Amino acid sequence: DTLQHVKDSKHIVVYHKGRYFKVWLYHDGRLLRPREIEQQIQRILDDDSEPQPGEEKLAALTAGDRVPWAKARQAYFSHGKNKQSLDAVEKAAFFVTLDDVEQGYKKEDPVRSLDAYAKSLIHGRCYDRWFDKTFTLIIFRNGKMGLNAEHSWADAPIVGHLWENVMTTECLELGYSVDGHCKGDTNPNIPIPTKLQWEIPEECQEVIEKSLSTAVALADDVDFCSFCFDTFGKGLMKKVKTSPDAFVQLALQLAHYRDMGKFSLTYEASMTRLFREGRTETVRSCTVESCRFVRAMEDPTESTETTLKFFRLAAAKHQHLYRLAMTGAGIDRHLFCLYVVSKYLSVDSPFLKEVLSEPWRLSTSQTPQQYIDLKKNPEMLASGGGFGPVADDGYGVSYIILGENFIHFHVSSKISCSETDSHRFGKNIQKAMIDIMGLFNLSKNCTK
Repeated sequence: DTLQHVKDSKHIVVYHKGRYFKVWLYHDGRLLRPREIEQQIQRILDDDSEPQPGEEKLAALTAGDRVPWAKARQAYFSHGKNKQSLDAVEKAAFFVTLDDVEQGYKKEDPVRSLDAYAKSLIHGRCYDRWFDKTFTLIIFRNGKMGLNAEHSWADAPIVGHLWENVMTTECLELGYSVDGHCKGDTNPNIPIPTKLQWEIPEECQEVIEKSLSTAVALADDVDFCSFCFDTFGKGLMKKVKTSPDAFVQLALQLAHYRDMGKFSLTYEASMTRLFREGRTETVRSCTVESCRFVRAMEDPTESTETTLKFFRLAAAKHQHLYRLAMTGAGIDRHLFCLYVVSKYLSVDSPFLKEVLSEPWRLSTSQTPQQYIDLKKNPEMLASGGGFGPVADDGYGVSYIILGENFIHFHVSSKISCSETDSHRFGKNIQKAMIDIMGLFNLSKNCTK
């Protein structure tokens, strides 16, 4: 695989009801206005043509194993109209899916509606997102939206920043007319979207079906729980003079211990964007101090004052580790670099093999909120994003701290693992958050 940088892309590719359309975003030397883009999308929605043979599920090749896709690409997409159409997809600014289903938060069924929303964004039907693209913009039938981002080119805060920019631009600058259309006028001179042409032989269609089976098996195994914690937020955490991230991470340690009955190696992503081309470093948030605090929480004979002291020490240790990671003094990227050098020099290192093969059974990440002021714009409250489990017998936990009073969690695991349960772990997280805050309410130095 290679990372491709296309700097002059002037089109997108839109997927709708199994068909692929190329849509130019420029006309007369300028970017299309929102109403003109709406016009182009409406033209696609009005197109009642059928998918060509093999076209509908084509993107399953990007969802399955990499080797069959590489071989199929060489055999069936390296010449002729297939190569032209594939180039149109891969050189597009991004990929857009007009999804036929409705998704989004429903007051009458908050739990299942958010879970279904998240699962649809992470994998869909496995053939209606182009997983090799920088990101797929997914627009559901009822107007709800989201992104499926490919991870190798960037990390969550980059995508989050992009998404907040889209939200603020739409709500504060663009807006809609009273009849629900984008503001502005249509333009009949803009060429209609071009339907991409494919010639996909039966043997290639068989490869597509196999890739789809592989992807569906993975997707169906994802147990996803998405929920908003609104009992309190960073406002109260700051009142008790605690780092909100350290508070959440220690709650995750307590919840995980209650859920699994043991401690596990824990990964928390930290940005290293203080450095040129910096990506991430690992904060190993399961520490001696955090374990001591968790044991104290679970010991009914331990006093609140002692437990609170252990919490303070664990939180301080976590903040220290986070600062080290941010400033390039972490552990894991240095170890990985040594591993790469050892491979280059053909030097066998049992230590590096062992330390880099240890599973992260609790993989966590905070998606930072960049600049939306929720006090002024409460309608922009978004649920952030999530990811699948890293280990077959572990949890993936993503969270976003929203304003002063909300924290949204995304918890994932595998249904095939009998030990894990995303909804059970979600309940343990909520209880752990409340129990830890209870320490301050019971102690003498609570929220003064």
